[in-house]
Amino acid sequence: MADYSIRPIFVFDGKPPDLKMRTLEVRRGYREMARRDWESALSRGDYSTAWSKAVAMNTLTAEMKDDAKEVLRFLGIPYVQAPEEGEAQAAFMAIKGDVWAANSRDYDSVLFGAPRLIRYITISGQEFLPSKGTSRPLIPELIELRELLGSLGTTREQLVDLAILVGTDFNSGIKGIGPKTALRLVKEHGRLEDLPENYRTRLPDNFDQVRQIFLKPQVVESYDLQFRGLDEQGLRHFLCQERNFSEERVNLAVQRMREFYARERSSLKPWLSND
Repeated sequence: MADYSIRPIFVFDGKPPDLKMRTLEVRRGYREMARRDWESALSRGDYSTAWSKAVAMNTLTAEMKDDAKEVLRFLGIPYVQAPEEGEAQAAFMAIKGDVWAANSRDYDSVLFGAPRLIRYITISGQEFLPSKGTSRPLIPELIELRELLGSLGTTREQLVDLAILVGTDFNSGIKGIGPKTALRLVKEHGRLEDLPENYRTRLPDNFDQVRQIFLKPQVVESYDLQFRGLDEQGLRHFLCQERNFSEERVNLAVQRMREFYARERSSLKPWLSND
């Protein structure tokens, strides 16, 4: 990213809302199933299947997140710890104009109100699909919320109601209702409360609570987005001495960040005169 003068701000998830626990339990179940399949595939020498299951069971631990924050600190790159959903925090920062866009694979960023969502900013350009055993190319995508709502003919609030009908991380949705039917319903009736009875009675009792997670999310309103400069000595010690990274890889990162900060200083020179 630094090679292209991109100024990234990283956002870390906090404690998930209680309504997300069911989704997280389902995901844990899938990962445990993948782990069992991975062990079975390894035992019979089926390394292709083992690789696909290894991808499916992969997850970030708290220790990995802490290490990532430490590396960012040494690189001088700012990060924000969200109280709950990282997508909500990134969307809030974009709404305020403190960042140009939210970057996430998750469409929830749009439901949280991000004016712009960028998907698939990646160096590999490929995503492995464990269920199919194949890969697909990842093409960067820009979604403008205003244009999206204009093309759908809905408000953001209606887009959230549409998502609730289909299902979100916080509710399972109504069986048999897909995106097209959900869009038609919210455009015809305006909001979930005004749906015909045969749909309204099938909504979860807490649908307004789900709605408020997207419309009024928990976020941090005060944060520091200043780039602090590169701590080469600290970075080398942490990665090479404590985490056993190769010096060659670390040197490459150091050089790129040197160039990034050099460009930053150069761009600021016209504003730092003594006049």
